Amino acid sequence: LYSSLKVQSFVARIHTSFLYRYSLVPIVLDKTGLGERAYDIYSRLLKDRIVCVMGPVTDEMSSLVLAQLLFLQSEDKRAPIHLYINSPGGVVTSGLAIYDTMQYIRPPIHTWCVGQACSMASLLLSAGSPGHRYALPHARIMVHQPSGAAQGMGFSFC
Repeated sequence: LYSSLKVQSFVARIHTSFLYRYSLVPIVLDKTGLGERAYDIYSRLLKDRIVCVMGPVTDEMSSLVLAQLLFLQSEDKRAPIHLYINSPGGVVTSGLAIYDTMQYIRPPIHTWCVGQACSMASLLLSAGSPGHRYALPHARIMVHQPSGAAQGMGFSFC
């Protein structure tokens, strides 16, 4: 009985977390000559070549951003992609996967800091195409020395 209650409690916490995180995604209608189509807001933004990096950089978020970038490249190799960033940073390997993909694909990437771009997110902001890296007036960008097992100042290793 005790283990069953622990499992139920765990499932309830996951369900509550999921609802808090994903229940407020608006649905928008797009009218065409063939009628109306409903999109979640992120899918509609993707149609306009807008990708959002919002929240901590995690493996899951990285996977979604990679898929969106690769999809947009397959749609049009020349049209710019707009990457909006509001992130405190996160997992280095996940961020580097996004960074590498940004460098690999052909379309120019315009990066926009809205809110904050800290740590790994600041690296993603700087990975935008030259001349197309932007920060809105009240945005905050935080860059810090790399941390790891090595000692000394980060610039000493570059």
